[in-house]
Amino acid sequence: MSGWLSYLTGTGKSSRDTTREAIVNLREHLLMLEKKEEHLMKKIEEETRKAKANATTNKKVAMQALRQKKQHETELDSIAGRKLTLETQVNAIESANMNKETLNAIKKGSDVLKNIHGSLNVDKVDNVMEDARVQLELTNEINEAISNPGAMGIDVDTTELEDELAQMEQEELNKRLAGAEPAPLHSPGQTISAKSPAQAIEEDEEEAELRELQAQLAM
Repeated sequence: MSGWLSYLTGTGKSSRDTTREAIVNLREHLLMLEKKEEHLMKKIEEETRKAKANATTNKKVAMQALRQKKQHETELDSIAGRKLTLETQVNAIESANMNKETLNAIKKGSDVLKNIHGSLNVDKVDNVMEDARVQLELTNEINEAISNPGAMGIDVDTTELEDELAQMEQEELNKRLAGAEPAPLHSPGQTISAKSPAQAIEEDEEEAELRELQAQLAM
C-alpha cells in the first residue's frame, strides 16, 4: 500500500523511473514464462507420441509417458495463471500511470486558468463590456455625424431633387415618343405603298420650299 502511495504522490525515487522499471521487470517475467510454456508444450507432445508408440507393446513405458505428460500439463496450467496475474498487474500499472499523467495535465491547465483569471472577476468583466458598448455607440454616433451633409451646412431639398428627377423622366419619355414611328392611318381596304428614302427626301425638300414661298407671300 505504501508503495502505491509513494507512486501516486511521487515521493522517494522518481515516479516515472519506478513505473518504467516495474513494467520492464514484469514484462521480462512474462517473456520467461512464455519460453517455459513453449518448452512444456514440446515436452507434452513428445510424451504423447511416446505413450502412443508404446501403448500396445510396452504399457509400462506408455504409463510413465502419460504421467510425465500429466505433470507437464499441470505445470503449464500454473504458468498460464501466473502469466494472467502478471499481465493484469502490467495493465493496472499502465492504467494508473495514464491516470496520473492525465491528472497532472489537468492540474497544469487549472493552474494556467487560475493565473489568467487571477485579476479578473464578474464585476470587472461587466464593467469592461459596458465600456465597450458605450464606446461602440459613440463610434456609431460619430460616424453618423461625419457622414451627414447637414452637419457641413449642406441642406439638400429632397422635394427639389424629386421634381428634377421627374422632369428628367418626362424628357426621356418625350424623346422615346418622338423617335417612334407614327401609327399608319388608312382604311382596311386601302393599300399603302412604302416610300423609298429618296422619295421621302424629295417630299421634305418640296415641303420646305412651299413654306418658304408662303413666308414670302405673307410679307
